[in-house]
Amino acid sequence: MFPCNDDPVTWWSPDPRAIFELDRFHTSESLAHVIRKGVFEITTDRAFPQVMEGCAGPAPGRERTWISPEFIEAYTALHDLGHAHSVECWQNEQLAGGIYGVSIGGFFAGESMFHRANNASKVALFQLHRHLRERGFALFDIQLLTPITRQLGALTIPRGKYLQRLAKAVELKCDF
Repeated sequence: MFPCNDDPVTWWSPDPRAIFELDRFHTSESLAHVIRKGVFEITTDRAFPQVMEGCAGPAPGRERTWISPEFIEAYTALHDLGHAHSVECWQNEQLAGGIYGVSIGGFFAGESMFHRANNASKVALFQLHRHLRERGFALFDIQLLTPITRQLGALTIPRGKYLQRLAKAVELKCDF
């Protein structure tokens, strides 16, 4: 389950559940070009609260966000304890995009991502996917499928199958 509001806190467990399989990620030719060209400097856990603030910020087609100051404070506390992480994309020393989420064992729950420059969130997601795969993670949850994540190869699985995979993933000893 994941929270989606804070007044009151509501918990969600969608069926089906969206995930990225860690053995595949669709990289379009244009995204591969951006990655090869090194348009962004990539860091991990360097600007966690700022990534959350970016995710909470205004975006086209979004009037409000579930990422309140209270959520930022709570997730930053999880980050300080080593349970929440971020991948950042920088351009000209400015935060251009990123993604954050929570890890437990071999499970990573991607919570939200944002971009201020074209392709920044996609590059952050690509780097996170690669990072998780390299460290032996078993389940990369993205909660709900979006047009962008579908384009990058995400898929949905039934809740029952998701819960079986989750139970196994959290038992793994993985270091983010």
